[in-house]
Amino acid sequence: MLTLYAPAKINIFLDIIKKLDDGYHSLFMVMQSIGLCDEVTLEKTESGIELLCDDEDVPRDSKNTAYKAAEIFFEKTGIKSGIKIQIKKNIPSQAGLGGASADAAAVIKGLNEIFDTGLSTTGMIEIGEKVGSDVPFCILGGTCLAQSRGAVLSQLKPLKHCHAVLVKPEKGVSTALAYAQADETYLYHPDCSNMLDCCERGDFKGICRYAGNVFEQIIEVPERVDIKRIMRANHSLIAQMSGSGPTVFGLFESREDAENTVKQLGEKYGKVYLTETLEIE
Repeated sequence: MLTLYAPAKINIFLDIIKKLDDGYHSLFMVMQSIGLCDEVTLEKTESGIELLCDDEDVPRDSKNTAYKAAEIFFEKTGIKSGIKIQIKKNIPSQAGLGGASADAAAVIKGLNEIFDTGLSTTGMIEIGEKVGSDVPFCILGGTCLAQSRGAVLSQLKPLKHCHAVLVKPEKGVSTALAYAQADETYLYHPDCSNMLDCCERGDFKGICRYAGNVFEQIIEVPERVDIKRIMRANHSLIAQMSGSGPTVFGLFESREDAENTVKQLGEKYGKVYLTETLEIE
């Protein structure tokens, strides 16, 4: 039996470059691992894939990315065995935090360890790419530039350690519908070149200045303006939506400022989380 932690992600920067011929999208994203984690436990069985989860809304079949990751792993490696997957959810679903992708990445890494298949990080990422666009990043983790469909990854200098406050509004967002809306909307594109330059130089103030998420032009989150106002009033360095939303995150240098933000937001909104950025070794 093996238990792994599956960290959520936030998007410091997210731009849609274009729609590809296969229907997917070419992206430019600066992604960051954070300390809010699901717990994924794997146990060998004689055959088949069994998935259990403490969240009743999470599917237990191939519609679940963790289940799909196991299917593709066994197909890729040719291993004839089975696995029992148990997921303890802490990352909210349909939140733009990559919870399902994090679970799938944990399954791929865990199976590689349990069955001693010796897959390199590149080999695991190749499996992850077949599961979902955020899975490759969740396998690598840390601070990364993700391009194309998400599998072209470049590790960046670690982001300055920050306290992170996350607010998940009640209504979820379908990623597929969000991209469909993007295809039908004229978008203002954030500044990829200056963001990448700041990342390469480790210019944290510049990263905060050029942070952005193109989905904020598409996805309507009525609470977002008020959430950002409270975060900025408490000296957040960045306050923006993650992924296709609806979660809004704020980054803070001061834990006291972060805790004050949690207190104020917690009085108005249900799901408020205090965590921190992670540097993956």
